[in-house]
Amino acid sequence: MNVRILTGNESAAYSAMKSMVRVVAAYPITPATPVVETVAKLVESGEMQAKMIRVESEHSAMAACIGASTAGSRTFTATSSHGLAYMHEMLHWATNARTPVVMAVANRAIGPGWNIWADLSDALSQRDTGWIQLYCSGNQEIYDTIAMAYRLAEDRKVLLPAMVCYDGFVLSHTAMPVEITDFEGFLEEYNPKWRLDADNPFTHGNILPPEPFAELRHNIQKAHDRALKIMKKIEDEFYEFTKRETPLIIEEYRTEDADIVIVTMGAIASEAKIAVNSLREKKVKAGLLRIKSFRPFPEKDVKNYLEGKRVYVFDRAISPGSGGQLFREIRSALAFSDVKSVVPRVVGIGGIDVTKRTIEKAIFERKIWIKEVVA
Repeated sequence: MNVRILTGNESAAYSAMKSMVRVVAAYPITPATPVVETVAKLVESGEMQAKMIRVESEHSAMAACIGASTAGSRTFTATSSHGLAYMHEMLHWATNARTPVVMAVANRAIGPGWNIWADLSDALSQRDTGWIQLYCSGNQEIYDTIAMAYRLAEDRKVLLPAMVCYDGFVLSHTAMPVEITDFEGFLEEYNPKWRLDADNPFTHGNILPPEPFAELRHNIQKAHDRALKIMKKIEDEFYEFTKRETPLIIEEYRTEDADIVIVTMGAIASEAKIAVNSLREKKVKAGLLRIKSFRPFPEKDVKNYLEGKRVYVFDRAISPGSGGQLFREIRSALAFSDVKSVVPRVVGIGGIDVTKRTIEKAIFERKIWIKEVVA
């Protein structure tokens, strides 16, 4: 077994190498910079057989990834916060062009004022671009999920780009043991059904009339619907390949007999498990439902696990004027279900620590927005 101590950023870079990525285009931004720094070292040393493209902006990085993917290469990039925001136009382009780019996103707050700490607002503000969005809660999971994301994104019934998201600094700069797996056999070299080829030129119409454009968007929605079924299959195949249980859709913890279920995403879920155990010791029947796949959103699974429960949704982001994005999705999914209540909680904004005491306090107090640092 090859185990190394890696940060979340290094885990992303090593997974890209082992996933046989052939083109990386990136522009550095905190806290995602070490991803591309590590990739650059791996390429320079010859360990990673890839072309590293150094561009002048994140917008250009995504444009280069789209071009490389269209030409038939497996592509990868990494970014965060304002870098992701700068890519916004090209994120739509990547989806509509059906390019299976995979991107690591070290989640960070959006300014001003300038804040470099963990907050899921950057990725969640891109939720309508059509990208698959997967939120990790540990460094081994980051490593595993990038390979699984390529299997999903490149499936010919899906063909969509994917973000692999993880909390900035909380995971991006924290070192943990990571088992390094060679993914050859689980992944093959990328071989798209069609590609742009200078030796076999053809053209596409640049302007799309209303009816074909509507069909294009409908097909993207159907691809997301199909993705949920394919994700379950990939989970099983990944376990057979690695003997590691890595969720792609959801993770449940002690929900079967729970009266109270905490629902959250990302690194907060790891602390929520500790809170669940602490609440159980206090004779409170608590459980956890971690949403790994925010897009596509697993509505049916959410209903199955939360039926008849009292639900507390913990968001590390907020859509001003609406509330926590995850809370809105959960409440919508449970609109016609037999649920006792769905209670919103906003925690950890701008990188404020979220401890088990924060979570317990948020359950037993009536405050919706938990902005205090709880020791």
